[in-house]
Formats: sequence, C-alpha cells, structure tokens
Amino acid sequence: MRNYENLVIVKPTFTAEEIAAAVKNVEEIITSNGGEIAATDAMGMRKLAYPIEKSERGYYHVIYYSVEPSAIAEIERRFRINEDLLRFVTIKYSTNREVTAWNSLVEKAKKAAAPVKEETPVEEAPKTEEAPKTEEAPKTEEAPKTEEAAAE
Repeated sequence: MRNYENLVIVKPTFTAEEIAAAVKNVEEIITSNGGEIAATDAMGMRKLAYPIEKSERGYYHVIYYSVEPSAIAEIERRFRINEDLLRFVTIKYSTNREVTAWNSLVEKAKKAAAPVKEETPVEEAPKTEEAPKTEEAPKTEEAPKTEEAAAE
C-alpha cells in the first residue's frame, strides 16, 4: 500500500451539515476502495485563487490515507462524478523522503485534530466598579503680557 494525500474543495454555498456530509462522502469513497485513512485536516473556508463555477471561496479539507495504487483511478473517477466538489488533487508519496514527510504531516494533522485540554480559569478578585472619569477641558492660561502691553 502506498501513502496518498487528497485535497478536496467543497462548494461554499453548503451549510455546515452539508459540508460535513460531503467530506464524509469523500472519506467513504476512499474506505470503500480499500483505503485506510490515517488523518484528516479541515482547513476551513478560504478564498480561491480564481473563481471556479462562479464561486470565490471554497471549503478546503485534506485527507491522508494509504491504499493500493490500483484503487486510485476509481477514487478519482468517483471524485469527478461528485458534484459537491469544486476541485480535488491527489498527491502520491513514494520515496523514503516523501514517506517521512507524509508521516510528519499525519502527525501534525492528528495534533491539530486532538481536543485541547481546557485549563480551569483562575478565579479573579471581583473588580470594583469605578465611577467613570470625566475629562476636564484643559484650562487656558492667559499668556504673560509683554512689557509693551504692560506699559500702556
């Protein structure tokens, strides 16, 4: 089995539930063809470099998986049929250097997807409300009189 990465761009007009369903459908296409999903990375809504089907934005999602090379043709064929996707790209990682890079990307995606432990906030002392300060206009002082004006 070889390692692959798929970046899919889902239409931006979908609701959050429809986007989740479209991503789940993409993952189902991969797993139904014998793929094992290692990690996913939801990149979120982003601006496209150029309009695609009159859309200026798209929902980006990256899927890292392992599958037999013979299944890639069927996976891409089903991606082309899927009308929920604006674009997709499949990247193959085959050399040792590329596989090492793939493993590090998978680890980063897993860390990003892992729920972050929320620390309990430290209770702060209650703040006393202060009366709002009113700013006074600076008092204008009279300029000292010059000797000529004083002599008159």
